[in-house]
Amino acid sequence: MRSFFFLLTSIIICSSVLQAETKTEEIKSFTLENGMKVFVIEDFSIPNANMYLFYKVGSRNEYPGITGLSHFFEHMMFNGAKKYGPKMFDQTMEAAGGSNNAYTSNDVTVYTNWFPASSAEVIFDLEADRIKDLNFDDKMIESERGVVLSERSTWLENSNYVFLSEQVEGAAFIAHPYRWPVIGYESDIKNWSKLDLQNYFKTYYAPNNCVVVVSGAINFDEVKKLATKYFSVIPTGPQPRQLHTVEPPQIGEKRVFAQKDVSASNLMISYHGVDAKSPNYYTLVLLSAILSEGSTSRLYKSLVDEKQLALDITTNFSYSFDPSLFTIYTICSDNVAVSTLENAIYDEIEKLVKDGITEKELEKVKNQKLMSLYQNLETINGRAHSTGISELFFGDYNKIFDSAEEYQKVSVTDIQETAKKYLVKSNRTVGILSSVEEGR
Repeated sequence: MRSFFFLLTSIIICSSVLQAETKTEEIKSFTLENGMKVFVIEDFSIPNANMYLFYKVGSRNEYPGITGLSHFFEHMMFNGAKKYGPKMFDQTMEAAGGSNNAYTSNDVTVYTNWFPASSAEVIFDLEADRIKDLNFDDKMIESERGVVLSERSTWLENSNYVFLSEQVEGAAFIAHPYRWPVIGYESDIKNWSKLDLQNYFKTYYAPNNCVVVVSGAINFDEVKKLATKYFSVIPTGPQPRQLHTVEPPQIGEKRVFAQKDVSASNLMISYHGVDAKSPNYYTLVLLSAILSEGSTSRLYKSLVDEKQLALDITTNFSYSFDPSLFTIYTICSDNVAVSTLENAIYDEIEKLVKDGITEKELEKVKNQKLMSLYQNLETINGRAHSTGISELFFGDYNKIFDSAEEYQKVSVTDIQETAKKYLVKSNRTVGILSSVEEGR
């Protein structure tokens, strides 16, 4: 009983501190005439700053024939523009004391720069140059095409999770573009034309399709001055076509069998879930944690620690623009049949659906999520990334601060009813990866 009250008290304290942090932190914003929206979070606790650029483009904006283009531009953006030529982006940033990174997902492509606040103008200049005048040199395109083809091959060879998820997602979705991998299909990668690249860039790398967040030891007026000087001269691009494809309800279990030289069979079970704006989003996040987050979670404790049927087990569910998958992934222990492990997972889910969970279980995962949220918001990088994610996926940058309250609203009944609604046979796609065919 003592541990329960400790957890509950921790949540209340964390939530209160989070709200206090919100009151002392002002997020200001402005929008340039070309449509670029810029957020500024002032924090002079250290003399550093960072900049996130969120482009609202990912694999969901592609179509058969150009799959993988979003990811390809993550490479292209570091290969030179009009003012700063090949390799000069990184060299110039490093000379100014900065560093950078980028990632591509189904929904967005995100670039980030970390730098001393005194180098801010250099960073604005670098970003403006590649947005306005990216280099489409033929040799460079072919070089990066080869890099991406090699990257795709390496991923599929070295990661059983990537290999199996490509098969499962391709079967789970029959209409929505979440069905193809972010890196794209090999045949498409080999056949993009320069015109494909130029049209895609003109549409999706336009300032009106970008949200910028600057955080750290730089004030609002300075950011606005630099953004106006460097970004406002970039012309507005065409309005990207809205995606209207809705994945139809799944009407029965799907099963995918794949073969590869693996030391142990891999199992993936994916259920159709919801998008970030759904009322069930926070409930599914907590359900995921209850099932597999930590050594005392239901699936891990039962199937890894106690029964030793699995070497490891995880669940994956995250924010998305459109309804995405709630996925369970596991690897069989030695001499354990996939069917045995699969049925054991369903038994645990059925227990949860039938008997529900305890208040203690729920408070534990709420505490985990709230502590993680607060720790993330303690850094300038975490606040900047969270602001952009909240603005794009949840429709309002302030929503990140509402998540503590949203988690608190979830009840044990909500968890049980949500599991009953989504974690059902007719809604799942099962993927099995093994060295020999199993399950037929």
